[in-house]
Amino acid sequence: MEKQRVIVYIDGFNFYYGLKKDVRWKKYYWLDIVRLFEMFMRPNQELVAVKYFSARVDDIDKSLRQSAFFQANKENPKFRLILGKYLKKEITCFKCGNKIQTHEEKETDVRVATQIVADAYQNNCDLAIVVSADSDMIPAIELAVEAGHIVVVYFPPHQYSSNLASMAASKPIQLKQYESRFKQCIFPDVVHLEIPDFDLKIPAKWKDFQTK
Repeated sequence: MEKQRVIVYIDGFNFYYGLKKDVRWKKYYWLDIVRLFEMFMRPNQELVAVKYFSARVDDIDKSLRQSAFFQANKENPKFRLILGKYLKKEITCFKCGNKIQTHEEKETDVRVATQIVADAYQNNCDLAIVVSADSDMIPAIELAVEAGHIVVVYFPPHQYSSNLASMAASKPIQLKQYESRFKQCIFPDVVHLEIPDFDLKIPAKWKDFQTK
């Protein structure tokens, strides 16, 4: 009997900000993403790919930590990084009128939706797991279901959307309830890359979160 092919689609910023909401969960920044979702596979399922959608930040220190996370995960061939854009944005404070520099993530939700629909219509998987609490995913989920595919929603820790919950084929998974699996999937402090004589170390700031 052939196994059910599974692709996981992760809204990277939604996932990251879910961890960031609780200081106790920041220890899981240094996370082996594929290993985590392998733990959710049933005996009749096969994890084909984990597609992680994000954008490169422009702060130097944050960018170095983010790149380390990307590189550590890219050692696993099932991890596929799909990048959008992270743009500067100027907004005006409605109270004082001052200009505030902020950033806005662009294209990620569109890229996630496009991949979900493409994989459904190209028959690249039998089951799609959408890891997000962004209701913008709903049209893509509807199309994937129309194509005869099963879609399940996993909410990142501390994230939830009632609209998105109503779209899933079954009761959504709250990842916050599976902290024991997160604990088992933290990368070692040093990740040995396939590149000869090159080791990747956990960013010092993230290591501090693990010791608190």
